[in-house]
Amino acid sequence: MSDDPAVAAYRARVRADLGLSEEARLEAFSFGDSPALRDELAALVVSGPKRATVGWIAEAEALGEHQPRVGDYWIILDGAGRPRCAIRTVETFVAPLAAVDDRFAWDEGEGDRTRGWWLDGHRRYFARRAEALGIPFDENESPLLYERFEVVHRAG
Repeated sequence: MSDDPAVAAYRARVRADLGLSEEARLEAFSFGDSPALRDELAALVVSGPKRATVGWIAEAEALGEHQPRVGDYWIILDGAGRPRCAIRTVETFVAPLAAVDDRFAWDEGEGDRTRGWWLDGHRRYFARRAEALGIPFDENESPLLYERFEVVHRAG
């Protein structure tokens, strides 16, 4: 796995501090689709309110990305690609965008944390992703992978 030296060093530190084997999945990624959004979302994870996320399964498949599973570890990067923390997936489930409930919207920790705000923001986000990928997105039909996580290590 080729990494930026700072990411590789943080990965080694997380493995050592948490006692993770070399075989344990510990991929690095960023939430969001712009440096500013990546910074904002990484800060929400580090500071506490963001404890959930959602990903479009068709996008992950198109890009060959791993789908989170309970027990997976991830390094969260900011908009500049710097490690901010490590998380562990604690719950996943599949549902369309329209099925989100108030609790999940709150757990995502974004905006005013209401379902309405969450739906508006994620409609815009998935519309951008659908356009970029050239594949259709339907909020009532397209399966999304909902994930809850816990922060297990902080950089710095």
